[in-house]
Amino acid sequence: MRKLILYIAASLDGYIARTDGRIDWLENKTYTIAGEDFGYSDFMKTIDTTLMGHSTYKVVLGLGMSFPYPDKTNYVFSHTEHPATEYVQFVTRNATGFVKQLKQETGKNIWLIGGSQLNTLLLNAGLIDEIILTYIPVVLGKGIPLFAPGASENMMRVTETQNYKNGFVQLNLQPRREV
Repeated sequence: MRKLILYIAASLDGYIARTDGRIDWLENKTYTIAGEDFGYSDFMKTIDTTLMGHSTYKVVLGLGMSFPYPDKTNYVFSHTEHPATEYVQFVTRNATGFVKQLKQETGKNIWLIGGSQLNTLLLNAGLIDEIILTYIPVVLGKGIPLFAPGASENMMRVTETQNYKNGFVQLNLQPRREV
């Protein structure tokens, strides 16, 4: 079965974006390490599908570059109908049912890009198999949280940690599921 992996960055106070959705704080030159991509290239080799909410999709489109995942199958979850684009298929039906079925299909792992509401829905449904979370050493004070209000309590176990000289701390986590 394919794994659903939430690969994401958050501020020290647990926000994945500013209140208006901007992620400019992730691009601060202070955090640049020449030749370091924090595992992104290796991670991208393990996936062939992305999932994101409609608000996250709009942020991705607003980054001022061409669509960043043209070689992947990309699904955007929305409450309203949208026509498919060259790279994106929109999903308006039950997200948990859709993801359960997707995980059963043949292929590589699936990247849950976010955002907060989709992260929470799939966490609460027990569909997230792994979280790769990179903490950025900045406090935003307010913003869009990693998980939206209503997230169920979930015990996690840390399977790996990586510290970077710019202050980033990356955690690999897996849900503790009762056997």
